[in-house]
Amino acid sequence: MTTRQDLIAAASRYVTEGGLETDLARLVAHKSVSQSEGKPEDLMAYLTGEMEPMLKSMGFDVAIHANPRPGGAPLLTGVRIEDPALPTVLVYGHGDVCNGEAHRWREGLSPFVLTREDDKLYGRGTADNKVQHLINLKAIELILKEKGRLGFNAKVIIEMAEETGSYGLRDFFEAKKDLLASDVLIASDGPRLAADTPTMFMGSRGGMGIDLTVDLRPSDHHSGNFGGLLADPAIILAHAIASITDKRGQIRIKEWLPDSLTPDIRAALKDLPPRRHDADWGQEDLTPSERVFGWNSVAVLAMANGNIDAPQNAISGKAKATIQLRFVVGTDVESIIPALRRHLDKEGFPQVEVKPSRGEGFRATRFPPDHPWVKFVEQSLAETAGRKPHVLPNLAGSLPNDAFTEILGLPTIWVPHSHAECGQHGPNEHVLLPVMEEGMRLMTGLFLDIAEKGQSLPRRG
Repeated sequence: MTTRQDLIAAASRYVTEGGLETDLARLVAHKSVSQSEGKPEDLMAYLTGEMEPMLKSMGFDVAIHANPRPGGAPLLTGVRIEDPALPTVLVYGHGDVCNGEAHRWREGLSPFVLTREDDKLYGRGTADNKVQHLINLKAIELILKEKGRLGFNAKVIIEMAEETGSYGLRDFFEAKKDLLASDVLIASDGPRLAADTPTMFMGSRGGMGIDLTVDLRPSDHHSGNFGGLLADPAIILAHAIASITDKRGQIRIKEWLPDSLTPDIRAALKDLPPRRHDADWGQEDLTPSERVFGWNSVAVLAMANGNIDAPQNAISGKAKATIQLRFVVGTDVESIIPALRRHLDKEGFPQVEVKPSRGEGFRATRFPPDHPWVKFVEQSLAETAGRKPHVLPNLAGSLPNDAFTEILGLPTIWVPHSHAECGQHGPNEHVLLPVMEEGMRLMTGLFLDIAEKGQSLPRRG
């Protein structure tokens, strides 16, 4: 098998004949949680038990690195240099997952047991991000197995803390610029815009979590004896949160609004397929695509006071909420917290404490859609799929893309292998086998095209 068509057919068979399902089941079985349910030894086991032997079998020089920040998760690098004169592609993935939250999964499903139902594979980390980097690495493996060489240089970085803000990743990149030096990042995360059409994007919205706390007294008080006398922290907090947006979620803090929804971005978003949305929610004068890819949004991630499962006749002494701002390029990150503080003071809520949530936030990024690498990838995907991909200026979600663009100075291109209804970060997370099969074909074709034509593309430095 030496032709492009033969190799792409072999990539398809890896999925249709069960190879991907077998490999993914093994990856999902690792409880590689980086959030509160996780254990450090499980994060390391994913690297030593799966990624290290896989990459070594492909001729990569592999190293596992301690996180440069105390308490941070380990990272893995793999380097395969065939000829310094060839282009170098950096591939990224994250092996950590969100909390399993087994109690929220429906009957018959378990977060760390891969379960197939029709064309769906269920399990924590299937979509985010285990199958995504598995596909990319298996496409490389297939080419090496059949041809003996890639025809370009490849480097791999696997982190284990993306779900907690990629803690320490930027410090690692600063310290390892030479090790990671490449010409382009080609990676996979996030969902396709439509399950039946390939998607590519060149950046991501930023994300910042913010904790809001109203702490009035050290204990609760009887709601009859003290109702009407003692201030209720939950009511104060609810009004404070409500002041941040209007009733349809439109942001009222002017410093939280972007200036980057320019005519060229509007044009890029104009012909995208319809998005599922509520007609009476979000920025009223924007299209659904503009709201999610070109604008900022606020969400309340969690609120707590008292015990919702067993409410008591008491006024809580404390109430807390975590909100999140998703933001695009054109938002001043450093002003987010100070602007909220000024807003709450102006609205009469000085008692609301404001501080960033645990974990690092992601900065917003975009990369020019007319860059030669972007056009090259777009053409390759179209040739393999037989239809044009959706090309987005940025993902609606957040990724550590700024580490690649700002520290390593790379063009960044993401080709997701998931879909919007995959359930990532929630119960019943899953992937679709038809998307996986096409993803294997797309990435195999892309890597073959880089080997054949990539020498003409821009090189770093």
